Amino acid sequence: MDISVVIITYNEEKRLEPALRSVNDIASEIVVVDRFSDDDTVKLAKKYTDRVFQRKWTNFADQKNFGNSKASFPWVLSLDADERVSPELRDEILQLKEEEPECSGFSMPRQTFYLGRWIRHSGWYPDRKLRLFRKDKARWEGEYVHEALVIEGKVNALKGSLHHFTYRDIGDHLERIQTFSDLGAQKLYAKKIKCRWYHLAIVPFLNFLKSYIWRAGFLDGFAGFVIATLHGYSVFVRYSKLKEIWRKGERIGPFPY
Repeated sequence: MDISVVIITYNEEKRLEPALRSVNDIASEIVVVDRFSDDDTVKLAKKYTDRVFQRKWTNFADQKNFGNSKASFPWVLSLDADERVSPELRDEILQLKEEEPECSGFSMPRQTFYLGRWIRHSGWYPDRKLRLFRKDKARWEGEYVHEALVIEGKVNALKGSLHHFTYRDIGDHLERIQTFSDLGAQKLYAKKIKCRWYHLAIVPFLNFLKSYIWRAGFLDGFAGFVIATLHGYSVFVRYSKLKEIWRKGERIGPFPY
């Protein structure tokens, strides 16, 4: 079982190297697809692999599918630059490499480190991700944000965690909300969905409750409260931007998305 590790990047010089080091023992090759970074991401990536491709940005799914097409081996481990393969997950994958698995893919729990602690609730854990798969049986889909892997065949579950270092601090979290709320609003607009009053007045609060109470975010302490609050806020911002898109579209014609 030879594995190609595929990573897409953009200005990831501060986070990429730990991700690459975490797959050294399990990767038969590493493929990096870079969005013309203007920092040292490419230079750093070339320390670990000569399979570095620079490509104009399209969307998350398309970039990852391009990376899969460049993989030399039948099995692909898809990794983000802010993720690390934990020692437990690495050992499980090394055991898998001893013989060809009789399935199309493997899911694994993902655990996030946020505000100085590992998050164990709040809807952020176990957050299973399907990341190890046969490339001829799977394809990424999704035009805007939150791409999904569509796979044909049986999926088995691994126990070891994928470690996620997604936000440096609250400010970084807020910046990311701004970016993804733009994409989320565009996706809703493309589906001809309109912003209603309850999307702004009720749904954000319900999302706060879902994260903090129903998914036991209160057990994650201050970090859990921040996660729940920003989860509700992200919903409010997404629908506010959707309303703005519709207002501009009605005023100047079809909105250019």
